[in-house]
Amino acid sequence: MFRPLPVAIGLRYLRAKRRNGFISFISLASILGIALGVTVLITTLAVMSGFQKEIRDRLLQMSAHATVSADGEPMTDWQHAVDVAMKDPRVAGAAPYIEIQGMLAGPRVQGAVVQGVDPALEPKVSVLGEKMQKGSLDSLQPGEFNILLGKELALWIGVDVGDSVVATLAEIQGTPAGAMPRTKRFKVSGIFEAGSNEVDRGVAFVNMSDLERVLRTEGATGVRLKLHDMDQAYTVARDLALNLDGYYRVMDWTQQNANLYHSLRMEKTVMGILLSLIILMGAFTLVNSQVMLVTDKQADIAILRTLGLTPGGVMQVFMVQGTLIGVIGTVLGAIGGVTLTLNLERILDGIEKLFNITLLPEDVYYITGLPTDMQAWDVTVTLLTALLMSFLATLYPAWRAARTQPAEALRYE
Repeated sequence: MFRPLPVAIGLRYLRAKRRNGFISFISLASILGIALGVTVLITTLAVMSGFQKEIRDRLLQMSAHATVSADGEPMTDWQHAVDVAMKDPRVAGAAPYIEIQGMLAGPRVQGAVVQGVDPALEPKVSVLGEKMQKGSLDSLQPGEFNILLGKELALWIGVDVGDSVVATLAEIQGTPAGAMPRTKRFKVSGIFEAGSNEVDRGVAFVNMSDLERVLRTEGATGVRLKLHDMDQAYTVARDLALNLDGYYRVMDWTQQNANLYHSLRMEKTVMGILLSLIILMGAFTLVNSQVMLVTDKQADIAILRTLGLTPGGVMQVFMVQGTLIGVIGTVLGAIGGVTLTLNLERILDGIEKLFNITLLPEDVYYITGLPTDMQAWDVTVTLLTALLMSFLATLYPAWRAARTQPAEALRYE
């Protein structure tokens, strides 16, 4: 089979036994360094993506992917908005809500967000009913003024199912004694645990009609949407707002949790850049091995030049060999990274059993396992980065080989 001469010589140099075994050892170290860097980077990015997905799912399971709310006024036509939203095939569920800040007082006082929900429609946009530890979502019947508290919120206030809490809402009413906040006594009918500190300690749920009576308003704050594809949240919510009459405020889950969302993305990006330095170390080792190989092959290069091989051809010989070392290391790293990621949970269980320890205790972490989410884009970027670094590492040694003068190289041979 025909092969270009530089490729054939480069492959020959790669396969042949060298007289200088130290150069072979450095080449092997280059392969292992690149492979180790690729393996670590693929596994780490998969773990960080898994944690990001787990945290995102825990946040969104109790909230909507997107919300459409009236601009400063109650949404009196929320039923029409729900009907329009459900006609969109991208929407999995829609439900109205009322949201207001308040203070909940039992034996102790704690601030919280009080949300009014419709028990019949709420299961379409959240898993509140599935997260109930005591009581049920159906206990939020109109006129009974029941309230559902997060586990940590109830513990902090010092109440349990059957106890009463006084809700002081951030709504001012005029009285003969002056402006007073609206207050109402609610009965605790259930306790839930979402697995998110922000929700378990800072959110309480009541029936939407009861909250309307307390606030003396009609209508909802807005409509929450649950989508089949959460990445289309803003587009779907915007389309719904355009189909309704009036001005509406559109927010998706990335805006509602902007600080956490951007911090997770930045953390993953910075970690990927830092771990890329491992691949860079392997590339520097590749530079060393190629420079030593060029020095060792001075006589061969001179002979090839006298036989008519151009400086560009000499450069291609060593670029082929160095690039192949990078390709081998990258392929081994890809295999190792995918294999390690797929078996990481088993390895973690084995370490815990071997040393009789718990790496992620339940009383400290909400996430007790080691979630992984190996994304094709992350793997592709990692492999392309390793190949690019390996290719760039071959340029200087190859350029140095191309500058070899045959007369000077053969003077002492």
